[in-house]
Amino acid sequence: MSNSKLYKGSLITIILKLLSENDKMYGYEITQKVKALTKGELNITEGALYPALHKLEADGVLEVEVTKVDNRLRKYYKLTEKGTTETANKLSELQKYIETMQALVNSKTRLA
Repeated sequence: MSNSKLYKGSLITIILKLLSENDKMYGYEITQKVKALTKGELNITEGALYPALHKLEADGVLEVEVTKVDNRLRKYYKLTEKGTTETANKLSELQKYIETMQALVNSKTRLA
């Protein structure tokens, strides 16, 4: 995507949507899933992802489960009950925003 600023405001919603569909995921898994789903159009960096995950955890939207995988500790993130509600709210907000933008883009009215 040529303008990565467009997706930055949607990062939280992207994370919540993925976790709502996958029960629990670890950070790298989230970045790779987004890359695969968008055919490489969106690349979420660790510098953007982890601060967002930590904020969501601090807000009580996510909980962390630490598991040992191949002698390494891996942090899995999953939605809390509050997170499930927040996901529904964020997806609704995003859908309304997309509809509004489509109305503007598809409008035949000239802006003066």
